[in-house]
Amino acid sequence: MSKIVIFSGAGVSADSGISTFRDSDGLWEKHNVADICTVGCLETNREETLSFYDARRRDIENKEPNLAHKTIAKLKNSYPDKISVITQNVDDMFERAGCNDILHLHGFLREIRCEKCSYIEDIAYERQERDKLCPTCKAKLRPNIVFFGEAAPKYEELYRHLEDCEVLVVVGTSGAVINVDMLSQWAEYKILNNLEPSNLINEEFFDEVYYERAITAIPKISKLLNKFL
Repeated sequence: MSKIVIFSGAGVSADSGISTFRDSDGLWEKHNVADICTVGCLETNREETLSFYDARRRDIENKEPNLAHKTIAKLKNSYPDKISVITQNVDDMFERAGCNDILHLHGFLREIRCEKCSYIEDIAYERQERDKLCPTCKAKLRPNIVFFGEAAPKYEELYRHLEDCEVLVVVGTSGAVINVDMLSQWAEYKILNNLEPSNLINEEFFDEVYYERAITAIPKISKLLNKFL
């Protein structure tokens, strides 16, 4: 596994203009999470749930990757066997920056998947067809997103990457979903970049801390990482 793990959250996409849940004007302010993002919502509130993710796909269609995405993509492509890119984000900004080897922990917005079998389809930024069924087993299709309360199978891969991690870079996450303090214990050297301090992250666990936008911190972090490559 990789020597360097770059772990990102919504903050890395903020400068691309992508809405986040936790901003004061973010998506959680406009929707009831229990209605559209929680296990069971497809049974109790299917149409609103599907419409919400249709809107999110439209929202990212004309967005562009920012300097943080591009710099991380360049690092990954330059050292594919030494760097792992792991994100909580469901957008495709890293892919559009040229990085295609990414672990999306919480799903991928462009995809829909079967509710019963392993079928997955990339519909890009299109509206999900309501009457379309899985071509393999004829079950219903759903957004390929991990809802709150659902199992997140990619977490096992996260911990496999951390087993050999020497340097952990955390960018743009509050620590509300995944315990960043716990992740930091896997690495020998730790770097943190958030816009501001989070009461869920203990900065004393990190060797370098940057409280600023990802697009201004990433060039400094990239330069620092060169010492380990």
